[in-house]
Amino acid sequence: MSCRRVLILCTGNSCRSQIAEALVNHFLAGRWQAFSAGTQPAGYVHPLALRVLEELGIHHSGVSKSVNVFKGRAFDVVITVCDDASENCPIWLGKGTRVHIGYPDPAKSEGNEEEKLAAFRQVRDGMRDHLLSYLQTYPG
Repeated sequence: MSCRRVLILCTGNSCRSQIAEALVNHFLAGRWQAFSAGTQPAGYVHPLALRVLEELGIHHSGVSKSVNVFKGRAFDVVITVCDDASENCPIWLGKGTRVHIGYPDPAKSEGNEEEKLAAFRQVRDGMRDHLLSYLQTYPG
C-alpha cells in the first residue's frame, strides 16, 4: 500500500495544524504523510506546541506556511482543525476529500504557563485520539 497524503489546515498554522502534522508523521509514518498550512500564517510555530510534542518524544521542525504553497497539489484528505466559528477556517478548493475535525485554539488560553500547557496538551491528546483514529480507518 502506498503512503497516503493529508493536508491539515488552520488559520495561523502555528499550533493545531502543526501539532496534527507532527502527530500524523510520527504515529502513522509509512501509512500517511502529513503537511500543514494556514490561510494567514503566523510566521512561527508556537513554543508550547513544540513543548507538548517533545513530551511525547516528537521533535517537530515545522514551519508556518501559507496554503498557497500547496495549490495544485493533490491530497487524499484535507482536514480543517479550526473550532471557533468566528475564525477564518480555510476551505480547500484542490483535490482531496474535505473533512472538519475541530479543536479549540490553545494559543487563546489564559492563565499561568501550566494552565496554558494544559490547554495545549488537551488539544494534542484529542488529536491523538480522534484525528489519528479517523486516518487509521479512512476508507478512501
